[in-house]
Amino acid sequence: MVAGSAQGPLNHGWSGDGPAHGVPDEGWVDDRALGGSRSGPEQPHVSPPLARRLREAGLVWTPANGDRFVIPERDLEEHVFLISPMSVEVRESPSGLLLTFNGAVEWALDAIVVGEAVWLPSEGQARERLGAAFAGLEAHEDGHRCTVATTAGPASFDAAEPADAYARALLHLLSGDRP
Repeated sequence: MVAGSAQGPLNHGWSGDGPAHGVPDEGWVDDRALGGSRSGPEQPHVSPPLARRLREAGLVWTPANGDRFVIPERDLEEHVFLISPMSVEVRESPSGLLLTFNGAVEWALDAIVVGEAVWLPSEGQARERLGAAFAGLEAHEDGHRCTVATTAGPASFDAAEPADAYARALLHLLSGDRP
C-alpha cells in the first residue's frame, strides 16, 4: 500500500486526548508518512477519545467519502479508517447504513453497522458543527483556544490541537448550553 492512499486504516497509536505516533502495523499507512497527524491533504481530525464523547453526547454522523472513523467495540480504536470507494463504502441495507470493507482490510471485515463506528470529525467539520455559536479560535502557548457564544456568555475551551478545541466546545454546546 502506498503512503497517502485512501485504502485501509491509518495507524495513529492514539492515547489520552491526542496522537502518540507509534510503529505502524505492517501494511498500514503510518501518519508520519502523511505529514504527522495531518493525514495527507485532509485536515487534522478530532482524537478518538473526544470523538467517542461527542457520539455519546448525541453528535449525529451521516458517513461520506473522506470521513475517518474508528471501531472501538472490535478493539480497532488504534486504526483510523477512511471512507473511500476503493476500500470502505457506505451502503444502505434494510437494517440501516453499513460501512462495507472491500478487501483492503486484512482481517476480512465484511461490513459493520454505522453505529459501531466512531466518527472522527475533521477540524473543518468540527468547526462547521459549532455553527453560529463559533466566536473564534486563537493559538496560545499551550495549544489552541476555541471560544463559543453560550446562553451564559462566551465560553472558551483549550486543547493542544484546533480540532480538539473545537470538539471540546461542541461537547459543551451538545450538553444544551446553546445561545
